[in-house]
This record gives sequence, structure tokens and C-alpha cells, in this order.
Amino acid sequence: MSSDPEELLGRKAPDFELPTSDGGTFRLSEALKSGRYVVLYFYPMADTPGCTREACSFREALPDLSGLGAVVLGVSTDPPERNAKFARKHGLNFTLLSDVKGEVSKAYSSLNSIMRKSKRHTFVIAPDGTVVGVFTKVSPSDHAREVQSFLRSLSSQTRAES
Repeated sequence: MSSDPEELLGRKAPDFELPTSDGGTFRLSEALKSGRYVVLYFYPMADTPGCTREACSFREALPDLSGLGAVVLGVSTDPPERNAKFARKHGLNFTLLSDVKGEVSKAYSSLNSIMRKSKRHTFVIAPDGTVVGVFTKVSPSDHAREVQSFLRSLSSQTRAES
């Protein structure tokens, strides 16, 4: 696997299965069957200032993102218990996934191997499993709006092609 997340653009997203913060299991291939876009955002560590700003911005934007046909998932190398505490503390209304071994972060070229933490990257995956958006220069405060704009532009393209 390359160390450049941009190389995933236009390719099939690596499938994965990870534990959720609420005790369940999430599998990407199953989620894609819903016909929705998947916004897969990686963050370094739950309940740190930047990660909290980013998570809360996704929390606030979730109604609009859902209206644009997307589901939001946060991924970190934190254990499920830490993610669960983070979600409860900040009233997060989307699923957090625990990539404790860093395998999924690595598959998406989003693992800081020295610190063993996920890098702050986001991937937008179309319902057919293709990566249609990659964000590697993420501002925690503004990123949810950036993803929202991107999904709106995809929606506009789809309408124009119809």
C-alpha cells in the first residue's frame, strides 16, 4: 500500500470490519448496501482539543450531511471504551470506530506509524464503494462544512448528468 492517501481516489475503498463505541461491529461493505455515501474520517485521539472540535462540527452538520445521503463514521486507534466516553461526553450522534491495531488506518494510508495514531484524513466513499473524495489537509473547525460542500457538488453533478 502506498503512503499517499490520494492514490485511493477513484479506486475501491478497502473493506474493513471494526468494533463500534456502542459495542457493535461495523463492516463497510454492509453499510454501502444502504445506497448512502460514507464519510470516513480518521482522527488522532478522542477528547483532545482538535479532535473534539472536529467531532462536534460533524455532530452539528449531521442533519445536513444525512440529507445529502451520507453517513458519518469517525475512526481512531483509541479503544471502544475511550470512544464511547468521548461520544457520550460530547453528545455525538454518529458512530465511532476503534482501529486499535491501526490496520484500517494503514490500509487508508492514514496511520502515523511512529505515534501509532490515525492521521487527520477523511475519505468520501460512494455507494458503489469507490473513493470519490480524499481530504488530507483538514481544519478541525471547518472540515464538516468542507465535506458538506463537497457532497453538495456531487449531488449537483448527479442531477446535471440525469
